[in-house]
Amino acid sequence: MYKIQTLNKISTNGLDLLARDKYEYASEILSPDAILVRSQQMLDMELPKSLLAVARAGAGVNNIPVEKCSERGIVVFNTPGANANGVKELVVAGLIMSSRKIFEGISWAKTLTKEADALKTIEKGKSNFEGPEIMGKKIGVIGLGAIGVRVANAAYALGMEVAGYDPFISIEAAWGVSRNVRKAANLDSVIVDSDYITLHCPLNKDTKGFLNKKKFAIMKKGVKILNFARGELVNNPDLIEAIKEGIVSKYITDFPSNDLLNVDNVIPIPHLGASTPESEENCAIMAVNQLRDFLESGNISNSVNYPECVLAQTGKTRITIANRNVPNIIGQITQTLANHKINIADMLNKSQGNYAYNIIDVDNNFNDNVLKEITSVKDILMVRVI
Repeated sequence: MYKIQTLNKISTNGLDLLARDKYEYASEILSPDAILVRSQQMLDMELPKSLLAVARAGAGVNNIPVEKCSERGIVVFNTPGANANGVKELVVAGLIMSSRKIFEGISWAKTLTKEADALKTIEKGKSNFEGPEIMGKKIGVIGLGAIGVRVANAAYALGMEVAGYDPFISIEAAWGVSRNVRKAANLDSVIVDSDYITLHCPLNKDTKGFLNKKKFAIMKKGVKILNFARGELVNNPDLIEAIKEGIVSKYITDFPSNDLLNVDNVIPIPHLGASTPESEENCAIMAVNQLRDFLESGNISNSVNYPECVLAQTGKTRITIANRNVPNIIGQITQTLANHKINIADMLNKSQGNYAYNIIDVDNNFNDNVLKEITSVKDILMVRVI
């Protein structure tokens, strides 16, 4: 029986995929094999010794101690693309709001409750909320993952000139992006030429605060920026200064921080990008399916800290091993198996950055002595027998 702890409310469409004869799940559970989480902070959480995997029902994993998990051999999953359509739709809404002053107009109209003839006042004042159409304007899409590709294609369908930039674009994403989206050679060529800029890149040490004073200085005066990726991608003090100087005419963000809430020309959206029932269901289903495949078969799909590793089971017993990506680990494992006259039916070894993962199917039963020998090898972080 596998035990799964749920740290947030997870859609029942996902949880229903966990067969009751194989799985037990609850928000409070002792010695869980896996954790299902959405937004709850785990950074200071003491990770149970029993923990094998964490599945985030969403794309970002900033609330999960990924490096700590990696060093324990705990596989961290996310669900890229599961909420992509929900986010894309809100980006399109934000794009239109950044131009047409809809948010400002509505906010003003709601203040007219004491007017004797509100409609007449609205007719007189509506010219204060004029804004340009987006058709024919240039938009730069920074980051062409599951969401960025959809946004780029939607912007083109709305009649915009679209340039996309992503130095790490995947083959799958490249197949999905419209051929009418211009592929920019570098970041600055997108920034300098765009009427609108929309961010869809991950937050890491290289991207944190990358939209800063230096980048604002080369933008078109009056540029509109949409941030539905992560708030920390933008240097807020530099942004506020750029707004005051008229460089940035509008900033739409799904991650409003305290220093932005009362800034003119900032439209703060309360992190609604993936807040659709469809997104929550898709993320839950994807997260649960990935956990099931990992717990039952040792396969890894969509992990942020270990490589994609999927192998159809052929032997009598399956061994899965997580280790630091250093030389001679495989040699030591296979030699140990050979010493115990255990025959390998099939195996798969892949690495990703500092870590590697192995699936080994063997024809023999696997005893505790062999397990102890393999576990004792330096730089091996986790060993499971399935």
